[in-house]
Amino acid sequence: MKFRKTPLFAVILALTVLPLSVVSACNGGEPPQTTAAERGRHLFAMVCSACHNLNDPTKDGSVGPPVAGSSLELLEAKVLRNEYPPGYKPKRDTRQMAPLPFSEAALQDLHAFLQQGAGQGG
Repeated sequence: MKFRKTPLFAVILALTVLPLSVVSACNGGEPPQTTAAERGRHLFAMVCSACHNLNDPTKDGSVGPPVAGSSLELLEAKVLRNEYPPGYKPKRDTRQMAPLPFSEAALQDLHAFLQQGAGQGG
């Protein structure tokens, strides 16, 4: 049996959009009422937590550095293009992270979650 390679963004899209579509369909077509931070936590759990610490984003993950409190400018540069904003001093000078095709709204939600996580500390 041959397996066809599926682009990473297709997997991410299926894992984040499909569950929300099912909930919406079960709710009479009305989308669930969630905050940006809750949507960002869901996205972080589905995609980012493979490398970053889901339970406490102020701590190192299995591969990635702490990300709590990350600026929107950093998220846009790093998540979308695997770059750093001008003048930013990286916590780790690696290029292991692959660019991910998130929408602007998804990045806003992710940012809201990471700002909320900045106060967790430990």
